[in-house]
Order: sequence, then C-alpha cells, then structure tokens
Amino acid sequence: MATLVDVLSERVRAAELSTPLEKGWVQCHACGHECRIPPGAQGVCKVRMNREGVLLAPWGYVAGLQVDPIEKKPFFHAWPGATTLSFGMLGCDLHCAYCQNWITSQALRDPSALAPTHDVAPADIVAAAVRSGARVVVSTYNEPLITAEWAFDVFQLARAEGLATAIVSNGNGTPTVLDYLTPALDLCKIDLKTFVDRRYRQLGGRLQPVLDTIAGVHARGTWLEIVTLVVPGFNDSAEELGDIARFIAGVSPDIPWHVTAFHADYKMADTRDTTARDLRCAADIGHEAGLRFVYAGNVPGAVDHLEDTRCSACSTTLVERRGYHVRRNRVTPAGTCPGCGTRLPGRWG
Repeated sequence: MATLVDVLSERVRAAELSTPLEKGWVQCHACGHECRIPPGAQGVCKVRMNREGVLLAPWGYVAGLQVDPIEKKPFFHAWPGATTLSFGMLGCDLHCAYCQNWITSQALRDPSALAPTHDVAPADIVAAAVRSGARVVVSTYNEPLITAEWAFDVFQLARAEGLATAIVSNGNGTPTVLDYLTPALDLCKIDLKTFVDRRYRQLGGRLQPVLDTIAGVHARGTWLEIVTLVVPGFNDSAEELGDIARFIAGVSPDIPWHVTAFHADYKMADTRDTTARDLRCAADIGHEAGLRFVYAGNVPGAVDHLEDTRCSACSTTLVERRGYHVRRNRVTPAGTCPGCGTRLPGRWG
C-alpha cells in the first residue's frame, strides 16, 4: 500500500522558491528554515523535496476545502460578513504541541493525523469559490508558505475572477517568499505565538524570522492582522504580552491584534483553558501599548465589546459581532466612520 509520502510525491511541480547548489543540493526559500537539501531528501516541512537536483513543491490536491465566514480566519478589518473559500494542503514547518489544525499540519510527522487528500486543479478551487458566492479565497489549514507555489497559482486565477486572496500563516517566512506572493495577495494573518526565542525553538522555529515577516508584510502593503493564542503557562505573562503588543505597535498601531482563547488540544490536553478574564487583561495590555484595534476571540459573548470594531477617534461601534456572526456593520463603503468621518484602516467597500 502506498504511504502518504508516496502519494504526495506524485502531486508536485518544480519549485520556484529555490536556488541550485553544488553536487545536486538545493536551497529552499519558502520558509525561515531555508533548508539546504541533498538529493533524495526533504526539507524540515517534509513536503518540499529534492529529486535529482530539482526542488519539488506540493501541487494539485487539497486536504481541506470549506466555506467559512471571514471572521473565522480571523480578519476583522476586511469586508465584514464576507464568505471565504478556505483551502489547504498538508504539512508545516513547525510542530506546535497545541496545534488546532494538527490533523492536516502534522500529517507527515504524526501517524494519528489522518487527513485524506483530493486531487484538484487551481481552476476547480476558483470555480467552487464563485459557486459559493465567496468574496475571498484563503490558503490555510496547513502552513501556506511551504505550499506557496500552489497558493500563487490559485490566487492568480482567483484575482482574474474578481476575488480577493489571503493566507493564514505562522509567519516563519523569508523576503523571497513575500516578494513572490505579494503581487497576488490581498490579506495576511500571522500568528505571533510568543516573544521568547527559546519558546519558538520548542515549536520548531525562531522568533526573528516571524518578526521580520510581520514587518515585511506590512511594508509591502498587504493588509495584515495578527493573532496570539494566549496559552496559560506558555505565553500569558503580562511582560510577554506587553512585549508582543509593543512590537506590533512599533510596526503600526493600526494593525489589529487578536488575543484568542486556548482550548486543551493535541499534546496539551492537560493545560487549562484560557478564560475571558485572561483575554480582557491581554486586551488592556494591548491598548496600553498603543494599539488601536484589539480583539478577543474564541469565547463569544463573554468579552464585552472586544468582539466589536470601534472608531479609534470617536469610539462609535462600527461593526458589532458575536463569534463569527456580524450583527451590524456601519462602516461606509469608503471605509469611514459615519459619525466623525475618520478612515478605518483595512479593506472595505
């Protein structure tokens, strides 16, 4: 019987994010590891492979295809209430013990992660998005950067149909992959998981590439929102949350920061769940650091107004939410507050 590696090794195309090296080795530039890969081997992600001196990247399948509200991604400053078509492949360059998408992201590391794949072409995904009435197509469920060539091919066709595009990423990127994706990318959500390099290394990465990616995405003009899953005992100290908030504010105080609740999952089943009070405290830290838009997620109805978007000038509630549902949207088509006329950063209209 063919293994998952065997199946995926046939669903590939030549990678563009690579540099040939001596003796048939190649260097990959899709993620912050920038693996140097000998012939016959795979990168850290286990889905990008060197076959006879050519780096191959995943292509031509999905392990997940689903219609979602855009608030689930979460994007709160892009077309509130819009429908998205989310698609994803397999694999990740990190191995977080609390991963919420471990069935797909850890499928090549964990034998208990069983995610079937389905052969599709980019045109099939875009056609499904059009049929569903989606406004945005989103590469998610696994790490989009390690399958960037696939996402780019889908995004080009989506753009031609008038659709917007997005990735939901861990942010462990490179300038090369950002330059590659940016011409076809409208929105980017990045998880800033911790502000301690030692803890990032426990997850299989490093802090600095994530910080550089956040700054790089913003500098390139792609709309950016950041999520920190607040995990008790891991990254929930006031000092660390303050460091995260101050860093984001230093890039831009207009970047939305979502502090979201951890629920025991995967290999952290014994860690307590994040409470609504924990999230309110984290949000206070974000506001004190100068962030204009801080949201609390995963505990709908329990965090007061922290699910809503308010005008940063007059505090008028512009988008009222509960969970993933938009109850009221008062942002004008021009993206302004109807009360005072202040422009709301994001993508509107």
